[in-house]
Amino acid sequence: MEPRTIEEFGAQWSRFEDLGGAFGSPVVLQDLCGPLLSLADIAGLRVVEIGSGNGRIVNMLLDAGAAHVTAVEPSDGIEVLARNTRDRADRVTCLRVRGESLPPVEADLAVAIGVLHHLGDPGPVVRRVLEVLPPGGRFLVWVYGREGNAAYVAFAESLRVLTRRLPDAALAGVAHALNVCLGVYVGLCRCLPLPLAPYMREVMARFERRKRFFLIFDQLNVGYAKYYTGSEARALLASAGFCQVRAYHRHGMSWTVIGEKPARPESSAC
Repeated sequence: MEPRTIEEFGAQWSRFEDLGGAFGSPVVLQDLCGPLLSLADIAGLRVVEIGSGNGRIVNMLLDAGAAHVTAVEPSDGIEVLARNTRDRADRVTCLRVRGESLPPVEADLAVAIGVLHHLGDPGPVVRRVLEVLPPGGRFLVWVYGREGNAAYVAFAESLRVLTRRLPDAALAGVAHALNVCLGVYVGLCRCLPLPLAPYMREVMARFERRKRFFLIFDQLNVGYAKYYTGSEARALLASAGFCQVRAYHRHGMSWTVIGEKPARPESSAC
């Protein structure tokens, strides 16, 4: 991740500290994992999370029963992360390092949710996770999807050309206006078969207005975002050496992928 992107995310986490409620619930974590990993599978595990931001996913993992979470965050957002997890400090270790510089840690599972699609070259991070995990350890990632998203991707990428140049106050104004439009659209999707209606009803409708504003702001503020095809998403892990790679097309709009570290480093079979 470029230094500027790290700095921007740090400022963003400092601005939006409270991301709890439905947005930070285990229900959303299970929705992100889909059929690839259940919350029961997480219980008792030592987990390392790459790109922990303000601690939303860390707290989800702890709520799911993770024994310990190593939270990796390279930006100034680590201060927010520490505050948002201080009540569980005995089960959380916060590391201010980049993913590719992850030190040796004890972990059964690694997760990177909403992170790798912001990296121009995620390979070093994925390879370092492979090195740190023990044989049989698993890595789950969630990335933006290209299939089923053509209209949205065209709209977001075109708009981002403008919004990336706006100061935060102006960008917030744009995000608030779009959030009003989104609220109307979510309401219409409850009774009309509009594009993306299932996703709007099953996911976006659960989130408070403030959380939807954050999602819009995040989409328009980010410097780099890649929308992965299914084959590209699977290759993220397979090309680094993970085996038994499986993918889930979440709501037909994004990709969740999980892979396992081989029992023998030189083997591509588990």
